[in-house]
Amino acid sequence: MLHFEGKQIVIRDWRLKDAEDYIFWRQPGQAWQKFDGPYYPRMSKDEVIQLVDALCTKIKTNTLEVPRDDLAIADLDTDQLLGRVSWYWESQETNWLCAGIAIFDPEYWGNGRGFEAFGLWTEYLFNAMPQIVRVDLRTWSGNFGMMRLAEKLGYTKEACFRKARIVDGRYYDSIGYGVLREEWNQMHPEGFQKDILK
Repeated sequence: MLHFEGKQIVIRDWRLKDAEDYIFWRQPGQAWQKFDGPYYPRMSKDEVIQLVDALCTKIKTNTLEVPRDDLAIADLDTDQLLGRVSWYWESQETNWLCAGIAIFDPEYWGNGRGFEAFGLWTEYLFNAMPQIVRVDLRTWSGNFGMMRLAEKLGYTKEACFRKARIVDGRYYDSIGYGVLREEWNQMHPEGFQKDILK
């Protein structure tokens, strides 16, 4: 079982008890979806249930991916599901991946939980995949929280594709951030987790 603690949150493997909350938060119309790739189509309720059923099967059969392609974000004290961290290949041929984060409940936005979770996730990705030399983060110019998070964690703004996204009938820029392994190690020579727990 993967389990990485910060001061306020833990990123950990999914548990069967997360299923009901995860179905609720993945339903269309949640506030977090206004910022997390709102230009992409959303899953239907049936698709969400299928996704969570497949996840539950992996938990029961101990067949979660190695390395993990996502982890749950939970409150450190209550273990309540707060969100998820994830990644996907931008170009597997060149070991180039993009990572993401979603904190579902707006009451938990802007108080450092995302910083802890995404920092722990970045560290996990570098440790779990020795072949990767960078971690990317993609967002859009209307997601101020994500841009602040990337910059606070030491990611470098590397790309700005002007007017490449449409949200609510308006054009926004597509923004790309990245951090290199050597940059991350220089910022956190003893590890991100040790730095935040000091």
